[in-house]
Amino acid sequence: MANQTQEKQLTFIEKVIDNSELENINDAQAAAKIVFRELRDMMPTDAIERTEQELQAEAPELNMSVAQLWTDPNVMVAFFSRISPIRQLSIGYDTFMLRLKQEAALPESASPEKVAKAVFSATKAELSPERSAEIKSFLSDQLSQLWQQA
Repeated sequence: MANQTQEKQLTFIEKVIDNSELENINDAQAAAKIVFRELRDMMPTDAIERTEQELQAEAPELNMSVAQLWTDPNVMVAFFSRISPIRQLSIGYDTFMLRLKQEAALPESASPEKVAKAVFSATKAELSPERSAEIKSFLSDQLSQLWQQA
């Protein structure tokens, strides 16, 4: 079972690596976590929970890698973000890309746009068309276009 968990994670992460300028698993995981954090910042709690449930339901038993990446690893941040009255931040394209570049500590050779598109593409492959459309509905125009292209 441990190998299945690693295989599924690598499948998702390999998609991110293959479609971006990232070269290793650690950079791809860091980028996915930041992209997911930014997506959650733009979504209402109920949409976050539906996405999380779908990622968990789609993962085979003990194979929760994408769902684990979706869930904020900081327990306190996750808790306070769920109870905060301020949800659905308006994050523009430039801010999204700057946060991704800085918070994921992307290598200079990696374009944040290409990395975001790679994570979007790998994520969409894990989601139903309904959930994908729901996430897209919370994105600003440029990010929505990038999501659509992914």
